Amino acid sequence: MTNPQVSVIIPTYNRGYMLHHAIDSVLAQDFKDFELIVSDDGSTDNTREIIQSYGDRIKSIYKNNKGVSAARNRGIEIASGAFIAFLDSDDLWLPGKLSAQVEFFNSNPEALICQTQEMWIRHGIRVNPMKKHKKKSGMIFEPSLLLCLVSPSAVMIKRELFDIVGLFDESLPACEDYDLWLRITCKFSVFLIDKSLTVKKGGHKDQLSKMPCLDIYRIKSIEKILKSGQLTEKQYMAACKVLKKKCRIYSNGCIKRGREKEALYYKDILQKYE
Repeated sequence: MTNPQVSVIIPTYNRGYMLHHAIDSVLAQDFKDFELIVSDDGSTDNTREIIQSYGDRIKSIYKNNKGVSAARNRGIEIASGAFIAFLDSDDLWLPGKLSAQVEFFNSNPEALICQTQEMWIRHGIRVNPMKKHKKKSGMIFEPSLLLCLVSPSAVMIKRELFDIVGLFDESLPACEDYDLWLRITCKFSVFLIDKSLTVKKGGHKDQLSKMPCLDIYRIKSIEKILKSGQLTEKQYMAACKVLKKKCRIYSNGCIKRGREKEALYYKDILQKYE
């Protein structure tokens, strides 16, 4: 397809056992003006065979294993659409997801990013998100400091936004999306389509959000945005508050586990922002 309106990027690593569900949910969309790029982050299972079985219906990239950020970034680099939509290989889209977002952008040409509501499935059972996970619409930087309120699988982004804020940070093995959302939400509104059109699945053993010590990467992301010079005074104060809280909790946990040197490192960060 020449210059499709939307480029859909699925990053994947050793998820041949579920990848076809994600791909099929994209190909079943009623909106058809898209290209589908599967970015294989060095899989060693049957992922390549799964991808090849779709023939020319999808584009694929194969690269050495460097993490999900690098996989998404390579997809962005070869994408030709005016809009970028991501789908994690363990998630699904419901029918009408792409058409709803394209229609939103057509009606709101000033918008740069929007997301849909999502349905949560854990171990095959639908669960309700807690109140703190409720998605908001508009300028959401401050609530986004506490936890991720944007889901990669639910967003659609105008390509030009990456020229402004940059790509995913490839030095982060996890919370790379948290880092990107902070860079976006400090400057721009994230709009919400209040309809569940994304299925977010969890509970499987290779889920990135199950990695230990995730606050290490959140602390790094907050410190980066504090040093960037982009924040308003109010945003800076809010980021400092969350950073100090996370450093305090993490350093105390290190002390309990006998990791004195690591605890001291995070205490030093805390003191810099006192």
